[in-house]
Parts: sequence; structure tokens; C-alpha cells
Amino acid sequence: MHKYAFLLGFVLLFAACGSKQQQVSVNDTVIDDYGREVIVPSHPTRVVSTSPAVTEIMFALGAGDLLVGRTDFCVYPEEAAQIPTIGGISNLNVERILSLNPDLVISGSMVSKKATDQLDKMGTPIVCVIEKPKFDVLYDNITTIGKLVGKEQEADSLNALMLQRVNALIDMDTARPTHSIPKVYYVVGFGPSGNFTAGGNTFINDIIRMAGGRNIAENVSGWSYSLEALVKEDPDYIIVRREDSASFCSTRPYSTLRAVRQGNVIGMESGTMDLQVPRNIDAILYLRKRMNNN
Repeated sequence: MHKYAFLLGFVLLFAACGSKQQQVSVNDTVIDDYGREVIVPSHPTRVVSTSPAVTEIMFALGAGDLLVGRTDFCVYPEEAAQIPTIGGISNLNVERILSLNPDLVISGSMVSKKATDQLDKMGTPIVCVIEKPKFDVLYDNITTIGKLVGKEQEADSLNALMLQRVNALIDMDTARPTHSIPKVYYVVGFGPSGNFTAGGNTFINDIIRMAGGRNIAENVSGWSYSLEALVKEDPDYIIVRREDSASFCSTRPYSTLRAVRQGNVIGMESGTMDLQVPRNIDAILYLRKRMNNN
């Protein structure tokens, strides 16, 4: 059974126990993350997602059947591959989107306000739900998407289940001695083009902290990080996308880092940390096990 099918069973169980929601009007007005006032249908039946995070959350809410379009990068869960693609994210194919006759488009961080406004002017309501710097905002994004697609109870239930997992399985003891907390570096990019990581103003920083580590770039704002600082900090653990792990470990000077020499490079499945999605909790638990912080 697929993970989301199992998860959805719990979500629907929680939802069944919830209070009955009042019926809403035919159209609702929402304020999206660009501060735009958008009139949206209260119960959309044809939704296009231009964000991998939005697509994943919709499936987690049991709303995958509402999707009639997604991007080439919306590949999780596997069922998403059955949905027609609109192409890339940075340059939206407006004509392709309109050809799918959606009654709602939900976009994310990679879609500019200019592109959002352009599509809106074509008569199709588009709501932007952006990934935020703090991990806890994931719950808010799930709530927002749940309201947009008529899955409010399922969103409440999913959030409750996620919080339950966090409270039950994550030790947030801040009294632990600082010297026992492993130093961690998260690889976004590496090589001749520069070194990029997740600074302290990112939800990825929160994931590292919740997993029991200390992000060596926690005092950095943004994504750029110097090679000199990386070598000087010489982290205990390095987190990298699984498909980039071998290349990183075999490239100098990264191959000389302690984490590489000691086999403490953790390859993560794409989407578990670089997207703000329910799988972030799976990432936290996996990192805790790898870093022996259970």
C-alpha cells in the first residue's frame, strides 16, 4: 500500500471525528502570499498545480483527483505522473494551462508575481502559496490548501497527525550540552560555480535543528557559503541530495572533509528536505537515526 494511501486512512479517520463544517458560498475571496485578493470557487473541481509542494500536499489531503495539470517537477507521489504536465515552472506555459480549463490554479515559490498576475488577467483565478522560512508554517500552508480545495477537515486532521508524530518522536531538549550537538552542513550546490547551503533563515535550518544537529550556516542569511568556512568548520555530518552524493564525496576539497572520510555523508531523497511538505517529518526522523540522536 502506498504511504499516502495509509496516511490518508488516518486523515479521514480524524476528519470523521471532526465537527461538521458550514457550507460556504459559490465563490470565496482569499488573500494569497503575494498579498493579492483573489476570488476563487469554494469547491473547485479542476485544479492545476505549478508547485511540487502543492501537488504533494494535495495528494496527502486526498485531493489528487482534483488535479488536471502539474509541472514536470511534480513527481511525488508516483500517482502524480498520471496527471498531464504543463511543462516547467519558471516559464509557465499559459496557453497549456488554459487549455486544461482549470477553475483554480495554485502556484508556489518558483512562480513570479508577474507570471501570476498574467494568468490572473486571462480570467483564471491563481492563488500563490509560498514556502516560508520557518518549519511550523508548513501547517499553515496545509490549512490554506485544504481550504482552497474543500478539504478543511482533512487538513486539520493531517496537521494533528503530523504534530502528534513530532511530539511523540522528537526530543526538543534544549538543555543538552552544546558540545554534544553534531555540526551539520546541508549541500544545495557545490563545485566551480560556488557553494550554496541553507542559512539560518530557512525551514531547512529548522529541520536540522529538530533532528538534533547544529547547522554550521545558521548565522548566514541566504544561500551562499564560502568554501573556506566549510573547510574551517569541518562538519560532523553532511547532508546532500542522494543523486549528488557520490560526486560530492569524490570531488576535492570536499573529499578531505571529516564527514566524508568518516562516512557521515547522508544522501537524502529529493523533496524530503528541499520542499516544504509533510515528508519533512520523515526527513527529521531519518536524520535523527543517522546522527544517533534518538
